[in-house]
Amino acid sequence: MKFIISSASLLKSLQKISGVMSSSNTLPILDDFLFELSEEKSLKITASDLETTVSVVVQVDMAENPGKIAIPARMLLDITKTFPNIPVTFNVDMDSQEIQLLAGEGKYKLIGHNSDEFPQIPKLENTVSVTLNTSMLVNAFGKTLFATGTDELRPVMSGVYCEIEEDHMNFVATDAHKLVRYRRHDVKSDKSASFILPKKPLNHLKNIMPDDPEMEIKMDYNDTNAVFQFDDVTMVCRLIDGKYPNYEAVIPTQNPYKLVVNRKNLLDSLRRVAIFGSKSTHQVRFKISGQELVLTAEDIDYSSNAKERLSCNYSGEDIEIGFNSKF
Repeated sequence: MKFIISSASLLKSLQKISGVMSSSNTLPILDDFLFELSEEKSLKITASDLETTVSVVVQVDMAENPGKIAIPARMLLDITKTFPNIPVTFNVDMDSQEIQLLAGEGKYKLIGHNSDEFPQIPKLENTVSVTLNTSMLVNAFGKTLFATGTDELRPVMSGVYCEIEEDHMNFVATDAHKLVRYRRHDVKSDKSASFILPKKPLNHLKNIMPDDPEMEIKMDYNDTNAVFQFDDVTMVCRLIDGKYPNYEAVIPTQNPYKLVVNRKNLLDSLRRVAIFGSKSTHQVRFKISGQELVLTAEDIDYSSNAKERLSCNYSGEDIEIGFNSKF
């Protein structure tokens, strides 16, 4: 097995998939990248942590003797980062698993592993497809991932709950302290469905999505897995098994209190006022009266307090309520 690839293309591809790898793998082979070379000068590189598998396809400059080999990820990443943008030649002895890299005036050797030990990517059956785009997912993940839980005893709350209806799609996240529902009406589906996507692959997907906000991202899903495909990347992740809490029960259907305030002014005031609040509760109180919002915080232990006033548009009775400023 032999191929030549530019170091820049190789590094870009490795960085797209390396984020899914775990630092505490139960299987040693998961510390490797799986390289699959085809006769069409196409190289497929895969990384996995068993729960999530990401692969990227990149074109090579030359290919001989197609084959598959697992290559230690950390060593390959570290050496590739040091190369300028030059061609790198991979010579692989499939019998001994010895890998020789030739780059510039350098010659490097490492030992790979049998590709058969690498977990097989699950093939999805009875899937439903939905077409999304980068802008939609960036917004959805940005508005929900921060609200997911970390309690291992309640795994269903550690992901984003997706509800797909004929005329909209909901992205929901909660940790039992805060709850977010983000609704999009530009997603169409012939079949209603709901499932829970794990946090880790979504964070990884958010980091590697293309800059083009209108690029289409195809999502296929069934009862156990979801697949995201775009550009040269395919990501397969296992869905979280379990029933999501009835979040709609805690969202008021009729709320007489409606406050509209400048977002930047509110955030700036919160950051300042919270400095003087309790370090254990992080509480900031909102007192809303007429068209004025008063933010206050105090720390009794250190005799510190702060107060700021903001103009707002408010409808409803006067109210005073406390929030955790960290949320």
